[in-house]
Amino acid sequence: MNMLTEWDNAVTDLSKNDSIIAKIIANYPEERMEMKNDTLHTLVRSVVGQQISVRAADAIWNRLDKACNNSITENNLLRLSIEDMRKTGLSNTKSNYIMNIVNANLSELDWEDMNDEEVSNELCKIKGIGPWTADMFLIFRLGRTNILPLGDIGLVNAINLHYNNKEKLGKEKLMKFKEKWSPWCSIATWYMWRSLDPVPVEY
Repeated sequence: MNMLTEWDNAVTDLSKNDSIIAKIIANYPEERMEMKNDTLHTLVRSVVGQQISVRAADAIWNRLDKACNNSITENNLLRLSIEDMRKTGLSNTKSNYIMNIVNANLSELDWEDMNDEEVSNELCKIKGIGPWTADMFLIFRLGRTNILPLGDIGLVNAINLHYNNKEKLGKEKLMKFKEKWSPWCSIATWYMWRSLDPVPVEY
């Protein structure tokens, strides 16, 4: 299933089965996630966004885009030195992670034919890509419908806020949301993010 073609079905099912998320969905009747059909874009943007706020990530991304002459491509990134990348606000570590992605020739792989686990395993071979970044790729690049990235602090904070009065839920209880929202965990996650952030999350 592709997330965007199934969005209306997902919204209907989630709203029917979960009164809390139904209220959140109702706040954004005209909005839905935007997918990027660009492997490099999604992975680089995900690395930029690792462990920082959406607003901070957007600022760094815009500076990186400008450094790449408003086009983040493999060739334009290869023209940058690590020092050039650090001037955008990236750490030395993230700059190296991005170069690892550029040099991995990921565009040659047929991602659509892989299942979620295969995609994640392939991506995590690259230094700098872990489960969270792989989850962002599955959601925003491949449009997989049932990804629940519990390594994402924004998602966890939103669940705690809306379902447990801001008190922290343990891992076992968080895992129950996989069953609660399946097969639409990715769409539910997007609405959880949307409830916290002033602009829609995108990678």
